[in-house]
Amino acid sequence: MDINALKKKYSTSSAKKQKESLEKKLMTAHSTGENISQVSVDLNYYTLLSLAIEKLLKEVETFEQAEKMLEEETDPEMIEMIKIEIEKSEENIKEYEKEIEKIQIEREFHDEDDNRSAILEIRAGAGGDEASLFAADLFRMYKSFALKNGWDIQTIDSNITEGGGYKEIIAKIEGKNVYKKLKYESGVHRVQRVPTTESSGRIHTSTASVAILPEAKTIDVEIIPEDIRIDVMRASGAGGQCVNKTDSAVRITHYPSGIVVSCQETKHQSQNKEKAMALLRSRLYEKKRQEEADKRSNMRSSQIGSGMRAEKIRTYNFPQNRITDHRVKKSWHNLESVLSGEIEEMLDDIREGIQLELLKDAK
Repeated sequence: MDINALKKKYSTSSAKKQKESLEKKLMTAHSTGENISQVSVDLNYYTLLSLAIEKLLKEVETFEQAEKMLEEETDPEMIEMIKIEIEKSEENIKEYEKEIEKIQIEREFHDEDDNRSAILEIRAGAGGDEASLFAADLFRMYKSFALKNGWDIQTIDSNITEGGGYKEIIAKIEGKNVYKKLKYESGVHRVQRVPTTESSGRIHTSTASVAILPEAKTIDVEIIPEDIRIDVMRASGAGGQCVNKTDSAVRITHYPSGIVVSCQETKHQSQNKEKAMALLRSRLYEKKRQEEADKRSNMRSSQIGSGMRAEKIRTYNFPQNRITDHRVKKSWHNLESVLSGEIEEMLDDIREGIQLELLKDAK
């Protein structure tokens, strides 16, 4: 371990000065007209970074003191104890370096939409009824994860099959940093398992697609009343069964984009209209985001965009109790707990893996 190089690298860091400067800016932001939101984001970053660097430099001091003691010590027992202390200190320094790198990577990939709520869309793909059941499994997984995080989840629209699966389900997940945590879930998910209806025990492969959109606010997208058509109709359930006898279901068509959204989840037309409009805003906002990303020359922006919509991002293999994410080439062997919503560790691993790969490609 090159201690001198570490000291040189981090002792000259301007993180602490930046933190102090931003604290002053925040105190006077109301009178100077500074962007309070951006100053807060920057302050949070430099506060975390300066604290991590402070911990590392303190551990470097401990390491140097232990090495000096080792040079002067003659007692064999004490020498052994000091060597253990040096090893422990080395491990701590490596951990603090990882922590600093993680903070810097988070900053590199900061997205202004990270703290937003999100729209979750799941659609059954290839595999018939089994694909619909898998779509339902995925929805339960995300719903459980949302509830564990204290987020609120509300269904906007759904198409339930007679077997209890979903041809399609769209929901809003409301809470802090929802989009940040779930944005890399977009793509095709594949399941390999023996369906309950399969008597010969043959493994079937089915797919479902997942899309995660940042929730759009009213100010993000302007929807001109003349650009939309609103149709109302009676809501219906699986097999055409009537859900209610009033025209409560709402379908909105946006002429310029060709986007069509619908909602029939409540018995109140006004509530369904509000939910459908929120979904339309988010779809238009995502379209706008993608168009802007395509225009930018920054290669990483386009890589992130395409990576988040990649084909076959993950496989859930039931016979082997294995989940494999193909983007980061990593597997987990806890399928049951993952499908019950225990996905925090997996999401963190995937986010870090994708971001590290994108950084390598950009160099």
